[in-house]
Amino acid sequence: MSAADGTRTWTWRRTWAQSVAHPHRTVIAGALLAASLIGLGVLYTVHPLAMPDIEVYRAEGQAAASGSDLYGFTTTKWNLPATYPPFAALLFIPTTWVSLATLKIVCFVANAGLLAALIQLSCKAAGVRRSAYTAPTVLGATALGIWLEPVFQTLIFGQVNLALTCLVLWDLARPDGARFKGLGVGIAAGVKLTPAIFAVYLLLTGRGKAACTALAGFAGSVLLGLLVLPDASIDFWTRRMFETDRVGKVWIVDNQALQGLLARVLHTPEPGAVWAGAALLTAIGGLWAAHRVHRRRGSDLWGVLCTAVTALLVSPISWSHHWVWCVPLLIALAAHTHRVPWRRALLAAVTVAFTARTLWIVPHAGDRDLHFTWWEQPLTSPYPLLGLALLAAVVRYTRTAPEVPGAASGSAVPRPRTVAAGAVRIPAPAAAVPDGGREAAKGAS
Repeated sequence: MSAADGTRTWTWRRTWAQSVAHPHRTVIAGALLAASLIGLGVLYTVHPLAMPDIEVYRAEGQAAASGSDLYGFTTTKWNLPATYPPFAALLFIPTTWVSLATLKIVCFVANAGLLAALIQLSCKAAGVRRSAYTAPTVLGATALGIWLEPVFQTLIFGQVNLALTCLVLWDLARPDGARFKGLGVGIAAGVKLTPAIFAVYLLLTGRGKAACTALAGFAGSVLLGLLVLPDASIDFWTRRMFETDRVGKVWIVDNQALQGLLARVLHTPEPGAVWAGAALLTAIGGLWAAHRVHRRRGSDLWGVLCTAVTALLVSPISWSHHWVWCVPLLIALAAHTHRVPWRRALLAAVTVAFTARTLWIVPHAGDRDLHFTWWEQPLTSPYPLLGLALLAAVVRYTRTAPEVPGAASGSAVPRPRTVAAGAVRIPAPAAAVPDGGREAAKGAS
């Protein structure tokens, strides 16, 4: 944050001094991180991780660089197509400058670094800034965070989820008067459309300038794609973006969106109007919850989290690795435990939900996803159920909360420990290697 609030001086001087004074903590945390990375290496030797999505990104970059048909190819042994807008393909061109083997190593290391960056951003956003720049905390949390199922999946698929989450959270964490605030959201939406919902959140919380900047950033990404790849742009924006079947089957357990939940519960591959109605209600309710917690509690963090969860729920397909927003969610919960036993229990339960990998443990070969029994349903849809519970809890706990003077301005992101005196804090509510054949049902998304 800004130097004006003393954060920079306190952070870099005091936490560095504490790290030097207690080097054994840093050594232990570093050893834990090394053990996690070694564990992943051992896992790779036992069960090679194909990282298919980074291969798709590289193929998109090659198509963009050569001018070939961006949406006419498939790659990897699972015949995965390109599913991102042309702007993303332009960003992927540098992936063609190195060999595929080197690219996979770079991607893995970069994602590990992005996880550490996301932990740091989340700590600052949750008001625990001392932890944000304390080496033992960041290293230890990174070592453990690797094994959260969404993060683990992002690493082994070679996905861009951590990069986009960091970009959005960093952008929203900047002061409201910051130049070009919202641009990061617009760029993220240009790569993967769902982050556009954060522009709506900015608008609902009275930050129209930032919302317009986000819209301009997104429009700029579309225009750049149109100028450089005109044919691919017309193809994507008029046809490909509506073909959800290119991304994958909506009913498989990999899909942790509301549509996947309903398809499995209703035992139908196409929930149709039922899903459309449920998604509309969820979008309205989720954004309303985000607005309420921002306005009534002065907490931008929980507003951002509600918006992220809403996007994941209403998107036609949200693969389990899209739920890397679990990292800031868990840190936000940890920041609000305040030695309250039930909140600690809640934090533990949510952590278990994101590490247990129940969706992979339940047998799901072939089309068995459409024939789960009632007791298997919660095990195969842990993330959408948790997301719905989060939104319901936010609405419940903001129902009678007092108004926070000036909260609507969103002056800080999100600083729960500096909320106006007397404001009641929201007690927030509350993995196995994927089987090799499931990637065939999914595109790189």
